[in-house]
Amino acid sequence: MANIKFVKENQEVIAADGANLREKALANNIDLYTFKGKMMNCGGYGQCGTCIVEIVQGMENLSPRTEVEQRKLKKKPDTYRLSCQVLVNGPTSVKTKP
Repeated sequence: MANIKFVKENQEVIAADGANLREKALANNIDLYTFKGKMMNCGGYGQCGTCIVEIVQGMENLSPRTEVEQRKLKKKPDTYRLSCQVLVNGPTSVKTKP
């Protein structure tokens, strides 16, 4: 099991190993999107780049960056991920809308 702590929201979510970060956040009413992102998000396919999160702790418990993330986040810090592309396999702490 993986505990996902959403820092800004002060909320912890329990997920099965291999769970998608975006899906777990939305299922638990965690707001990932800015106003623009709410209007223009791609629905989790990695095309829009609006579901960016910052990993505060537990990067080693996440799937590696995908090719889509490499392209979309090439000018962002290594701690930034697209939540729709991340699979969680252990405890992690996340900041939404960095």
